[in-house]
Amino acid sequence: MAKVMIIGGGAAGMLCGVYAARNGHDVHILEKNEKLGKKLFITGKGRCNVTNDSDTEDLFPAVMSNRKFLYSAFYTYGSRDVMDFFENAGVPLKTERGNRVFPVSDHSSDIIRGLEHELKKAGAHIHLHTEVQEICTENGQITGVILKDGKMLSADAVVVATGGLSYPSTGSTGDGYRFAAETGHKVVPQAPSLVPLEAAEDYVSKLQGLSLKNAELTIRSGKKILYRDFGEMMFTHFGVTGPMILSASAHIGKQLEKGSLQAYLDLKPALTQEQLDARILREFDANHNKQFKNVIGVLFPSSLTPVIIELGGISPDKIVHEISREERLHFEQLVKAFPFTITGMGSYKEAVITRGGVSVREIQPSTMESKKVQNLYFIGEVLDLDAVTGGYNLQIAWSTAYAAAQAIQ
Repeated sequence: MAKVMIIGGGAAGMLCGVYAARNGHDVHILEKNEKLGKKLFITGKGRCNVTNDSDTEDLFPAVMSNRKFLYSAFYTYGSRDVMDFFENAGVPLKTERGNRVFPVSDHSSDIIRGLEHELKKAGAHIHLHTEVQEICTENGQITGVILKDGKMLSADAVVVATGGLSYPSTGSTGDGYRFAAETGHKVVPQAPSLVPLEAAEDYVSKLQGLSLKNAELTIRSGKKILYRDFGEMMFTHFGVTGPMILSASAHIGKQLEKGSLQAYLDLKPALTQEQLDARILREFDANHNKQFKNVIGVLFPSSLTPVIIELGGISPDKIVHEISREERLHFEQLVKAFPFTITGMGSYKEAVITRGGVSVREIQPSTMESKKVQNLYFIGEVLDLDAVTGGYNLQIAWSTAYAAAQAIQ
């Protein structure tokens, strides 16, 4: 039986604690906050998108950084294993659009409660208000940790599950990166990921609060398409946000560092250019003596109509039957490619996850053990692993946590 110190009581730390304790180890979770799962509580807008109910091979395309590293972890503990764990812990789950899995209650607190229940049942010890200052090693091997108050706790194994830098208000302050560097590990520079995007144009902020359920987004750098997706988004006072936008940020982060990017929204993706033309002509024929501004509104949400009229090049007071074919086609092009310029990304304050972290080249992929320090493990977001939205980032946390728990001797 090993004495195991798990630094961090988030998703990865808690699951690792359950399995390590079930394996008979003396497990201690050291959490600096006043409660466990603080970041887990706010994930998925408080609903907690636990995983993505996909076949294991379908998880890999969603991973943005170092997907090959996760091969063993995902195949050993996949999304069905996660679902079984929570169902058995008394948390019924449901699967929604895009195979996203949530608790039936829509309350992330049920996920945390399920984990806490299993920790207690397995006999793990939980230490709140307990901040680790330093990891202690001797001759390339773990000896324990030193707490902020100077107290030394001896350990046979230490698991770093401190998360990244996103949502710093939940305690994610990058401690794990410092622990990694101090124990001789390479740490890949971090950046916020799964964040809202900032836009240059004034008319974007005029649309603040407008949500689009079915829009198609294309992001380009010159002629090269960097990202294309279909889904939900919302305009804000500084740019755009929503599931589709957050996923886009994971794809374009590195490109955006080199300069602004062009984005286009297809506001009517269900219609081809020809079908849209036929639809607008029907409206024009039925209202041929009315002004353009009083006819075109039926096609768009009320807050979008004045902006699209302003950009469309047709005078709002123009009588419909006086609009030329060229003017109409130009307007339709705008509807199929509503433009804005992406100039930047949100901060860690708004980031769902952190890109970068402890270099996976120095971690054993099947066990999450350091290649440099024996019995030192890194799991979850502290590692240089990230994915798009849809439950994939939590799946990384669960899979890496399980791998470490099973490997501890």
